[in-house]
This record gives sequence, C-alpha cells and structure tokens, in this order.
Amino acid sequence: MKFDTVIIGGGLSGLTAGIELARAGRKTAIVSTGQSAIHFSSGSMELLGYDRDRHPVENPIEEIAHLDPVHPYSRLGKERVIELLKRVKPLFEETGVKVSGSHQRNHWRLTPMGQMKPAWLTLEDYLTLESPQSLPWKKVAVINVDGFLDFYPRFIEAGLRQRGVECLTASVTVPAITHQRESTTEMRATNIARVVNSESVNQLADVINRTCPDAEAILFPAVIGFDNFEASRRLKELVKRPLHFVSTMGASVPGVRTQLMMQSYFRCIGGAFMLGDTVTRGYFSADGRRLLSVETANFADDHLEADNFIFAAGSFFSHGLNSTPSGVFEPVLGLDTDAPDDRSAWFDKNIFKPQPYMRYGLTTDSSFHAMRGGRTVENLIVTGASLSGADALREGSGAGISLLTALNAADTILTSKN
Repeated sequence: MKFDTVIIGGGLSGLTAGIELARAGRKTAIVSTGQSAIHFSSGSMELLGYDRDRHPVENPIEEIAHLDPVHPYSRLGKERVIELLKRVKPLFEETGVKVSGSHQRNHWRLTPMGQMKPAWLTLEDYLTLESPQSLPWKKVAVINVDGFLDFYPRFIEAGLRQRGVECLTASVTVPAITHQRESTTEMRATNIARVVNSESVNQLADVINRTCPDAEAILFPAVIGFDNFEASRRLKELVKRPLHFVSTMGASVPGVRTQLMMQSYFRCIGGAFMLGDTVTRGYFSADGRRLLSVETANFADDHLEADNFIFAAGSFFSHGLNSTPSGVFEPVLGLDTDAPDDRSAWFDKNIFKPQPYMRYGLTTDSSFHAMRGGRTVENLIVTGASLSGADALREGSGAGISLLTALNAADTILTSKN
C-alpha cells in the first residue's frame, strides 16, 4: 500500500500531525498499537508548568528562554513556538474537542489527590482556577460513584480544607452503574462511561440534586461521556448547582474521549487509522538515508510505502524506547538514541532529584529528522515524547511538545519537495 505519509504512533502527537496532513489533501495513514499516554490524561494539557527548580511557571512563553538548548522548545525557537501555539485551539475546535486556556498565562487545575497544578489547556467540563487560592465557594460536595475505587474524595477534601473550603462527601449510583458492580473489575472509569446513557444521566442528575443540597457546587469524578461531550454536558445542565468534573486515577475518560474524537475526525477527512496494528520492521534505501516502507504485524508482506514517515511512538511508557542493562535503544527501526552506554549515568540515587533517563530520546538533526547509524534519515521526522532533551513529567511539558512538534513536522512535509 502506498501513502504520502505513514505515521508510527496514534497518540496525541501522531493524530495531530495526521490531521494536519490529511486536511491538506495528503494520503495519510496512522499505525496505532492501541493505548497511548493520552489514555491517562488528566483532562488538562501542559505547555510548561514548572521551571528547573520546580517552581510553578506563570508565563510559559517567558520561561522557554531559560530552557536548555537541546530542549525541543529551544530547538523550535521562541517565535516558532508562538506561531504554532496559535494553531492548537482551532485544531481542537475542528475535531469537536472544546478546551479553555491561554499559552500566555497558565491556569490551575485540581488533581485527584486534592492538589493544584498549573495547566495550559483544559477540557470544557473541568474545574479551572486563575490561582490556587481563587476557589469561589465556601462549601462544596465531593460526590463519588458508589463502589468506584479510582477516585478519592477524602484526598480532595483534605486539599480543599487547607484552602478554607468546607467539604461534604457522599456517593451515589443509578441502576446501570449498580449492574457494573457485579464485577469489581468493571468498576473503572471507562467501563462506567460506556453504560451511562441518556436515561442514566437523567437518573444520576436527580440523585445528585437530592444529595448535599446545601453545597454551593458539586465535584464529581470524570466518568461521564465516553466518546463525545453530550452526556457530560447534559449532566451539567440537569444538576441544579455548578458541577465540575475532577480527573480520576487509572484510565481517563476525557483522555480516551479526546483520542476517539480526533480519530473520528481524522477518518472523516480521509485518513487511514490502523488501530491494533504494530510496525515490526523498516526497509531503508541502500545508503540508509531514506525509509522506503514499513512492515506491520497485521499486513505482514503487504508493506506500507510512503514518501515521508513520522515517528510518534513515544518513549519508554509506550515502548517507543526500550532498555537493557547494556543500553537504551529504539526497538523497531534501529534509530540512534541520545543516551550514554554507562548505566550508572542513567539515574540519580536520590529518587527526589531529576532522573537523567527521563530526558532520553531519539537522536535527530536540527529539523528533527531521525538519525540511523550516524546518518540522517531524510524522510523520517521524530515528534513528541520520542524526542530527547526534555523531562516532560517533571517540567509539565508533555502535551505541548507533542502538539507543537507534530504541527512542525506536518509543515516540514507539506513544504518539502518529496
């Protein structure tokens, strides 16, 4: 099969690049094993949340100037980052994913552990605050689903009480959810979201309205609206007090929903999304400077050929990178990595300090083209968590890197002469 571009990885970065290319009329395929990091999303996306001393960042654009030269943002350059940022919210709007926030100033979100963290963009049905102390209520109700174990009202209560907010806690259920409790393994956020239909939403709203009636607002776990926003919007409309969703532990309903909506849009504009497939091998030109095709588990000898490829398979979490006692490596295409051979250099014995391995990724040239055997692969661009130079978890930059490098990769392909 022949495509203009084949993208390896169907998470946030791969989908963003795919949408940009398919929208421009390029025949584009995404090969996706299945789950990606977006499946564990908090409902918020970070651009740059913390500086190198772990102090919260108010203006992420200003902080970019202080990053290491090898950081993906530094390599893009401040002006290019700003240019790309302006395209992110319109892209989400097109896919039907509604977000709030600005790249000029971080806002704050409430975590499932009751803490406040800075964020760049947040889905429309989540609680956002201008500052950690700007809670607008004196009394709130933290309501859980009866039997749901991945949401902890007591932690949220403790965090809010520290900020002067009185909290009431309760749990509710409706028949559709009660049926799920017959098996404890089914009481997960995504399983609950699948069974909450329009009738269940009406019932749930009625129960919530009778629970903690003197609370000013309701905080509820994000277990509503599996593949679109209709159910969550309906619940907010029916509940007579302001209702805000709080992210849960484990699999994320808003993360899965975001991915499903982006997948659907990608397919609608002509993209081929190969879900449940895995790239198993790459075939390169004789000089090693071009990737000609890839073999996948499902298509076997029917290789996917393309003029351009994007590597968006992620890092260690999604097996875009692997490691053994002797080294860090990319397991499928044999691409070069930015990681020392000396295992003792991979980590700091003090677990509270930054861990060097978190910054490891693939070696690329100045335009983010992959390297293999010390040579640039001219038609293979690396994006997102596969890039080296950033400790995305510690600095709160994962979504921003994924989105901006994906948009940049699409632009590079669209302006190339291939």
